[in-house]
Amino acid sequence: MNLSIIIPLLNEVDNLPNLIAHINALSPAPQQVIVVDGGSTDGSITAVHNLLKALPKTRQSSIDWHVIESVAGRARQMNAGAKRATGDVLLFLHADTRLPTDAIHQVQRAMAEHDWGRFDVRLDSSHPLLKIVGMMINKRSRLVSIATGDQAIFIEKSLFERLDGYPDQPLMEDVELCKRLKTISRPACLKSTVTTSARRWQQHGYFRTIFLMWHLRFDYWRGISPDSLKQRYYK
Repeated sequence: MNLSIIIPLLNEVDNLPNLIAHINALSPAPQQVIVVDGGSTDGSITAVHNLLKALPKTRQSSIDWHVIESVAGRARQMNAGAKRATGDVLLFLHADTRLPTDAIHQVQRAMAEHDWGRFDVRLDSSHPLLKIVGMMINKRSRLVSIATGDQAIFIEKSLFERLDGYPDQPLMEDVELCKRLKTISRPACLKSTVTTSARRWQQHGYFRTIFLMWHLRFDYWRGISPDSLKQRYYK
């Protein structure tokens, strides 16, 4: 089973050295990594190319790296990456999320019995409130079989193509994809955790961000358009 990691990117130049080092520390390594830039203005593409050139030759040859450009929008970027992917399984990774070192083996084992899945998640903060947020995300995900992009969703490529990929919408594309997937099969809910950035909570306030996230999900559930939700998310 070959696995392709797809990473949508937008203005993450400060985060890139850690991201590239993290991918190269995975054991075993993924067969392919596709970085999809959505129009960064901070030099992210140049930085990725320079970081890849600086890798030891053995690491450069062990992973099939691709850096491509796409129109902006996380769903569109991930779909563009999926079209380039050669792996049997696609793993969608946010640029500020870090996988367990043995993530590839864990996904391979999970995919022997499932069509898709996700990891548990924790936020990279010691704040007690954010520990609870991570726990609630994981419990909710197990209960309703819906994952967020921060949980590193993985899926059989043929199934992803059958569903026409992520829906072309500016927000909640991960929720909508999972809604479609769970009508076909239940996900593999891996207890192993990915670690994702808490920067949004830290920048905008813990309680304000928690309230916003839950309110957006509720409004999406009751039929408010993703375009309207996007205006509030990026406000």
